[in-house]
Amino acid sequence: MTKKRVFIYGGVLAVLALLIYLQFRTWRNFDWATFLSQTGQVREHSLDIVAATGLIYLAYIMRAVRWKIFLRPVKTTSTAGLIVPTIVGFTGLALLGRPGEFIRPYLIARKENLSISSQLAVWTVERIFDVGSFALLLISAIFFAQAPRQLLYYDRFRIAGFAIIVLAVGLSAGAGLISWHGEALADWIANRFSHLAANLGHRIALRIREFRRGLNTIHSVSAFLQLVVISVAMWMMIAVAYWEVMRSYGVASLSRPISQVPLLMASSMVGSLIQLPGVGGGSQLATISTLQHVFQVPRELAASCGILLWLTTFMSVIPLGLFLAHRQRLSLRALSAESQQAETSSELP
Repeated sequence: MTKKRVFIYGGVLAVLALLIYLQFRTWRNFDWATFLSQTGQVREHSLDIVAATGLIYLAYIMRAVRWKIFLRPVKTTSTAGLIVPTIVGFTGLALLGRPGEFIRPYLIARKENLSISSQLAVWTVERIFDVGSFALLLISAIFFAQAPRQLLYYDRFRIAGFAIIVLAVGLSAGAGLISWHGEALADWIANRFSHLAANLGHRIALRIREFRRGLNTIHSVSAFLQLVVISVAMWMMIAVAYWEVMRSYGVASLSRPISQVPLLMASSMVGSLIQLPGVGGGSQLATISTLQHVFQVPRELAASCGILLWLTTFMSVIPLGLFLAHRQRLSLRALSAESQQAETSSELP
């Protein structure tokens, strides 16, 4: 493990330790018997958990379909051929954290005999579609649905909604600028910051060129519309999966209108920025805190639901992913090291 990664993990661990300590101070009278009892109630509605897990797996298939559309301009491939790299890639992300993030584009590049830089470009544009699609759901929930208005701190959510709109407009404008003038912008940045250490100007210019190449994978208006529809449908399925998990407890405080779910998802996504490999941390704490303080769910029930949401929507990919990796004779740690090395090699001048 490099010194840089040790430093990052140390910082993340310190932040998580602080958050856990603050939660411990709040939950000093936590009733573990109530927690176990309410968690056990899920067994009576286990079909809801099965349905939620099925939706999460279907979302992975839709990711493979979306990647196939991205590849159309350079290579004809099949959705079935992209499912294994997708499942194994997300398993690596779940078990290894951020170091496993490049496994998916690396596996696809290797399988389809494409350059890693081209698939990193696709991965970057895919992220833009994910952020844009979820932002659309979140904005719709905040400004057009009635149920979120019943939640505490709704005024703050409205302010966040306006900030998301400004961010989305800025990202769209930036994407347009890079699409039209990306090469000139990359050259200017490479020259302007060439004197800085670690080839910073070159690295930024490389990312701009990769992103521009990724945008070029959207080869027609029809392809763009297909990508938008698939992305929005995928995030709607993830929202329904969250809703099914909440309903599985069979209690009024968690039987919420589905239009409130994107606000809970947003807290989970923000919390996921502070994660440890294999154990998470930030996502669960953010979800539990939102359930307790915004949705006004009792703390024991909020803790149980937050952990079950994390297991269902993020960790449920692991069993199938490990099976497929074993069948393909793939080592996740080796793939992580190889993918990071390939990603680093693509940054060399």
